[in-house]
Amino acid sequence: MRKIMRLQWLTRLRVNKLTSDCRNSIPRFCIFALLLATLNPQSSILAQTISRKAQQYHDKALEYYESGQFQEALLQSRLALKEYPRYFEMYQLQAAIYTDLKEKDSTIAAYRHALDIDPNVHVPTYYYLAELELQQGYYAEAAAHLDAYLYKTNNANAYKPNASSKLQDKANLLKIKIDAALKMYRNPVDFKPENLGDSINTVWDEYLPTLTVDGKTLVITRRLPKPDQQEAKQPVLEEDFYISMLSDSGVWMKAHRMPEPISTNDNEGAQSISADGRYLYFSGCNRRDGYGGCDIYVSVKRNGKWSRPFNIGEPVNTEQWESQPCLAPDERTLYFASTRRGGYGGSDIWKTVLQDDGMWSVPENLGDSINTSGNETTPFIHYDNQTLYFSSNGHSGMGGMDVFYAKKKKDGTWNKPVNLGYPINTHSDEASLIVSADGKTAYFSSDKFGGKGRQDIYRFELYKEAQPKLVSYMEGQLLDENHHPVIGKLQVINLETGELASQTVSDSATGKYLLSTPTQEPYAINVSKEGYLFYSENLEITNTASVKPQQKDIELKPVKIGESIVLNNIFFEVNSYELRKESAVELEKLRDLLVKNPKIRIEISGHTDNTGGEAMNIKLSEQRAKAIYDYLVQSGIPASRLAYKGYGFRKPIASNDTEEGRAQNRRTEIKIIE
Repeated sequence: MRKIMRLQWLTRLRVNKLTSDCRNSIPRFCIFALLLATLNPQSSILAQTISRKAQQYHDKALEYYESGQFQEALLQSRLALKEYPRYFEMYQLQAAIYTDLKEKDSTIAAYRHALDIDPNVHVPTYYYLAELELQQGYYAEAAAHLDAYLYKTNNANAYKPNASSKLQDKANLLKIKIDAALKMYRNPVDFKPENLGDSINTVWDEYLPTLTVDGKTLVITRRLPKPDQQEAKQPVLEEDFYISMLSDSGVWMKAHRMPEPISTNDNEGAQSISADGRYLYFSGCNRRDGYGGCDIYVSVKRNGKWSRPFNIGEPVNTEQWESQPCLAPDERTLYFASTRRGGYGGSDIWKTVLQDDGMWSVPENLGDSINTSGNETTPFIHYDNQTLYFSSNGHSGMGGMDVFYAKKKKDGTWNKPVNLGYPINTHSDEASLIVSADGKTAYFSSDKFGGKGRQDIYRFELYKEAQPKLVSYMEGQLLDENHHPVIGKLQVINLETGELASQTVSDSATGKYLLSTPTQEPYAINVSKEGYLFYSENLEITNTASVKPQQKDIELKPVKIGESIVLNNIFFEVNSYELRKESAVELEKLRDLLVKNPKIRIEISGHTDNTGGEAMNIKLSEQRAKAIYDYLVQSGIPASRLAYKGYGFRKPIASNDTEEGRAQNRRTEIKIIE
């Protein structure tokens, strides 16, 4: 900045000095001064009467500025302006000083003073001013000054724009941003933030909230004095994790520091608790086992205790900055922010996938629909596994870091991000927003609403257009036939796409599980454990208004002769034995069971309700059983391990007097016969 400003001033300073010398009767400079002055006929430079004393103050201010002595430079600039209040170059220099001091409002004031003195001598000032006014939330003023810049640069015959084509391109982009900000400012969205109260917030900073899918566990980052610095006047601060549980009455209990080995004497921050509360991913910086400045770590909760965190390693962590992880509900996909090579800007959002061998895949950039030449940070993938919330200063916004959301397409790419709007977003920086499973409540941290500390945690009702798909959850215990706890894997799979929507593993000590369950699309719930038959259930919720969490204990049956299960996610066309494509998920689970248990032989049986004649139903049920038999044989299972039979409506498991009962009777089963 200083070099650029120096070059811009040199000619004008020399012109001013020469014209002043002319006024002081130094003939040898007069002709050259007049020649320079005529190069810019719009300049009022010949009309200025800048005293030698004011110039001396200016030159001294410039020397101080170039040596980084900003306060001394400001003092000299004020003396110069006191001597000559209409000193254009002096206000330009003040703007540069305030820019380096990061005092944006003072920079704006200096630029405005300069333009009041001479609106035409340096047209790029309009651009710099508009850019700053956008950052400070002066949207109407920013629009007016940028319009003035574009008008003057597009009328070069009347004005000398002093503007490069690169600056012109930036101005066109800035025009889009300012127009978007002004539109959002004039059309505010509903926003009524509520402080979470004394149980969560203190006089210290609280930020980066994260929730489990049931909304009953809240983890935050708190920045407070180290234990041995409590009484110090200027204590050394550290970041630690604090956890709070929701009481039965719906009130957050007092947050307490998570115990070691989670919280340590090192800084721990930017955490993400998994939907089921079993994993805690977070950022750790400048650690002995680190790859760069900040790396991503994980701790796993087993038997009610958190493991010692470990660095998830390469290829995720590099010598660059990796931070702000967010684990998707499938517990395989990890989103994070990084300045690693190959991105579009300073910080981009990336994702990596946990492979079957326990290693993370090479991270993939989310692409230019999400990432820009600016910074993208604090990703949060909702429990629907389709809606991404993140912060950016590269997309059109209100001036600083704004929160956006984007929806995932069926091919895995992302739709164009949407700004959450004003006043959720302002000219200040907004980040780290998360949304509850039902999509209605957003949580975030802010210092703008007069909380107990500089940063507090708030919540608000998210307006409908910005809500993700509603997600519920299922919880209970996984048990064996003797009602003993079982460690098993529970998965929710989209029957149309085959995509894993969510998964969890039951607790080894209690068998308890917490599983997020999407709505509005057909899903299969599959539970598996080595040595047991899998459990399947069909999930398709169309009336989301009546969605409630499910309490369900699941009993797994051992792999032994005589045991049978219903295949609840096998579907046929109406009055046909043609398998529908939605059956592929369950068929692969069945094939996998047979591959992992090579010594078993099964019977596939088809069953119907009592609609229609017996002979017709026996034939249809047998054809359906054979369709599954054929699928397994074609996929490599020896025919000798398979048998099939149709029973028609001879073996009902429910009453045929109701539609619900008839639906249960229309089923396919497998039974271990050898």
